[in-house]
Amino acid sequence: MTVQKTAELTGHGNPIFTLELSQKPGILFTGGNDKGLVEWSLKNNAFIKVLFPVTASVYAIHCPKDYPLLFAGLRNGDVQVFDFNRQTLLATLKHHQKPVFDIKSIENKQELLVASEDGTVSIWSLKTLELLHTIKVSDDTIRCITISPDEKRGAFGCRNNQITIYDLEDYTSIKTLHGHTMSIFSLQYARDGSYLISGGRDAQVKIWDALSYDLVRNIPAHLFAVNSIAFHPSLPYFATASMDKSIKIWGANDFKLYKVISREKGFESHALSINRIAWNGDQLISVGDDKKIIVWDIGFDD
Repeated sequence: MTVQKTAELTGHGNPIFTLELSQKPGILFTGGNDKGLVEWSLKNNAFIKVLFPVTASVYAIHCPKDYPLLFAGLRNGDVQVFDFNRQTLLATLKHHQKPVFDIKSIENKQELLVASEDGTVSIWSLKTLELLHTIKVSDDTIRCITISPDEKRGAFGCRNNQITIYDLEDYTSIKTLHGHTMSIFSLQYARDGSYLISGGRDAQVKIWDALSYDLVRNIPAHLFAVNSIAFHPSLPYFATASMDKSIKIWGANDFKLYKVISREKGFESHALSINRIAWNGDQLISVGDDKKIIVWDIGFDD
């Protein structure tokens, strides 16, 4: 496996907390402890514009499939909705009084899930932007959401070290997974839905069977918190990013470590915590506390 740094995008004046690929190929959005949400070209590796100003730090960005909308979750609890067709802010979803940490959508139900520090997930109609339900998941912060590929299950990672699995048809709780010793920061279902990966502040990556919910594997993956997990869109690999300033690429079938991207390994990588990663084909994009967006070209052995 080969790794080549192909671009470093700068412009943010403060730490970058999150990133999201647009529904339109070649476009990236980033947000953090800045006064605006930023749009970038991945074709030209260049700044395009500040999409819209924000009144508080951006912790989550979500672009639902088949909708010309972008949702930004803010530290003050608001969710700002940007309409690409009109190129303007369409609405602000006001419900949560505490920070919004993650946003995901359920395509087949046309619903939006918003997770907050208040321990609840609010559920909104993507068509009307109306609040439909609120579910109390935890007595503490919900940090992350992942939805199974068949959209039947949702997993919520919480500050109380627990992962709670919900049936997305009726939003009933199915199972609570115990194993991490500190807050859950990242969750992802495998592309085939067979297992769930969690990453925590305890620096561990845990593999859970998606049917039995048994703990299949525990990997002492990093030195500090595992902030982000991302599966390659087509190949059997996933990447993890950490507060320890490293990115690691693992086999999705054998769970072996194949590559470490860090300054210690000779890469011109991030100098501070890496907060979020995303795959754009064979490119891996990372953002961090050092205000940088780095684009990595990953070459896979045949």
